[in-house]
Amino acid sequence: MKKLLLVFAVFAMSFAAYAQIETPAPSPFSKLEQKVGLTDITIEYSRPSVKGRAIFGDLEPYGGMWRTGANKNSIITFSDDVTIAGQDLKAGSYAIFTKLNSATQWDVMFYTDTENWGVPAEWDDSKVAATAKVDVMQIPMSIETMTMDINNITSSGGTIDIIWEKSYVGIPFTVPTDKTVTTAIDKIMAGPSANDYYAAAEYYLTSGKDIKKAKEWIDKAMSMIEKPGFWQVRKQSLIYAAAGDKKGAIELAKKSMAAAKEAGNQNYVKQNMDSLKEWGAL
Repeated sequence: MKKLLLVFAVFAMSFAAYAQIETPAPSPFSKLEQKVGLTDITIEYSRPSVKGRAIFGDLEPYGGMWRTGANKNSIITFSDDVTIAGQDLKAGSYAIFTKLNSATQWDVMFYTDTENWGVPAEWDDSKVAATAKVDVMQIPMSIETMTMDINNITSSGGTIDIIWEKSYVGIPFTVPTDKTVTTAIDKIMAGPSANDYYAAAEYYLTSGKDIKKAKEWIDKAMSMIEKPGFWQVRKQSLIYAAAGDKKGAIELAKKSMAAAKEAGNQNYVKQNMDSLKEWGAL
């Protein structure tokens, strides 16, 4: 009898597993990815449809807060700091909520808490990172399915568009393309940095490449650093030793050891002492 019940239970569970039917979501999920200038922007949201209903002013009453979509709150993500309607907004992810002030004016808010199913039960104004006050344009046709998009794209910005039923809003934003490109140009035109020279010298040392070139680069790096750390001087001493400049290596090892003692780093003190013994200085 127990075996029969067990077989029946297994059969029932198997049947239940195979009997699950997947049906279309009433408000299907959508994900938009768009590069504007050098900034990556992603919008994730669910798309409700009109289905013969009156939307704004009825299903979504004026004066109320709208989740700007359906199901889980809509989320927008920026890879860089941007400006929204002239307001600074840090790189990161934000929930989009809209206060439907009237048929002609909405407040679109970028909310730092993205883990909500719809409008938060307890609204927190301190979590509003930016608010775009936008005019609502009435369009001559009805858009059945709510749509969010990024349009009017230039290398420096665009608009985040929300359109549903007969209402359209465009939220202007800018991205830091010019600042990013100008900074990169200035860096390249100024030549390699101390870190670049240091990294190249270290790579040549560990890879057994041209040690004379490594010595040239480490000297260049040190000349550009106002106060080199004891670990950097230690690396310089090793490159000098590998290049055959034992006298210079010993002087640098002593300098590194003294700085390491002052910093209380016994590990580097020991490393330098070991090297000095190896090079016949102790």
